[in-house]
Amino acid sequence: MSAAATAALCTGAPETEGFVDSYRELAAPVLKQLAGQDFRAQWQAMADLGVLRLAAPDATAPGPVTRSLAMIEGIGLAGADPGLCYALASQIFGMQFPLRDALGADAWRAVAEVQEGRVLLCHALTERGGGSDPFSMETRARRDGDGFVLDGAKTFITAAPVADRAIVFARTAEGRSPFALSAFLFPLDLPGIRRGETFTKTALPTVPMGELLFEDARLPASALLGQEGSGLAVMASTTAWERSLVLGYALGPMRRLLARTTDWAAERDHFGRRMGASHQVAGRISDMALALHRSRVQLYAMAARLDAGTPARQLAAAAALTKISVSEDYVRMTEHATALSGVRAFLPGFDLAADLAADLAAPMAALTYAGPNDLLRVGVARQLGLPVEN
Repeated sequence: MSAAATAALCTGAPETEGFVDSYRELAAPVLKQLAGQDFRAQWQAMADLGVLRLAAPDATAPGPVTRSLAMIEGIGLAGADPGLCYALASQIFGMQFPLRDALGADAWRAVAEVQEGRVLLCHALTERGGGSDPFSMETRARRDGDGFVLDGAKTFITAAPVADRAIVFARTAEGRSPFALSAFLFPLDLPGIRRGETFTKTALPTVPMGELLFEDARLPASALLGQEGSGLAVMASTTAWERSLVLGYALGPMRRLLARTTDWAAERDHFGRRMGASHQVAGRISDMALALHRSRVQLYAMAARLDAGTPARQLAAAAALTKISVSEDYVRMTEHATALSGVRAFLPGFDLAADLAADLAAPMAALTYAGPNDLLRVGVARQLGLPVEN
């Protein structure tokens, strides 16, 4: 794809686009060296580049959230595996930024080593019986002296098999009261905590997924995030943050897919002419560009609102709409590229096959991760005033 065409898609502020380009250039040689290495090695390498480091709240432009989003896009554009990009985006936007907002300066310093890559977090909400429905939660934390005793299990947790600490949501009171849940942050090497099944995934397989099991696990009082009973508020913040920006992991792969598909269509001879001369092909390529453009504009707009100080909980509907829109555009882009490639999309020797092999599954995961789109649509309709029942 020509430099002029690439520039036309880069609609952000110059300093933001500069961050994307810088991290693409920084990551490219590192990613070549990482070929075949395990997830933690890849994670640490990206941390060493500064991808996990949050800029100060008063940082000069681009703001800290926009800066982190640009880093994720840049490493994805350099060819970082979509699963690694997803895991990084999930921790940065779904955990690090909300924790920095929620914790005082002293408490944040105690967990700030996550920015160096030495400590990896996971977000443990989902359970086998009730999914991510907080009011169906069965994991319980009961008061015991100055601390708590935790019993239960969390499943389908991204990075659980390799995480060092977890944000865990548990029931601390009965009933469906909004104050029945609490959130805890603690290391996973405490007595009474073990890792359960590790799941083999077909989508985003680079980042492991598994279970956490708790049996009489004693937590210190310092593990409590916020106040007892404030778990639903913590959950609202972490999920709004994550839905706002986790699809940033898709921007790099989307840009790579568009560039490679465009270059291939421009060069391929088809029915006596260049394939790209066809109006149908041109239409599909243009629709791919439209999907990428729309996704970039939406994600960076959300980052700008968060940089401006808008509380994440006030952005719940916008976050859900952004997540729905970008994930569905990611799927559409892949459908267009697959249609243009034909059977070659499924042949390992084809130039685009490597991109499509990852991208056929990764976009489908985006429809479900951070909340299934169907359920997010219900939440948006409810916020618009419809009396939608659970």
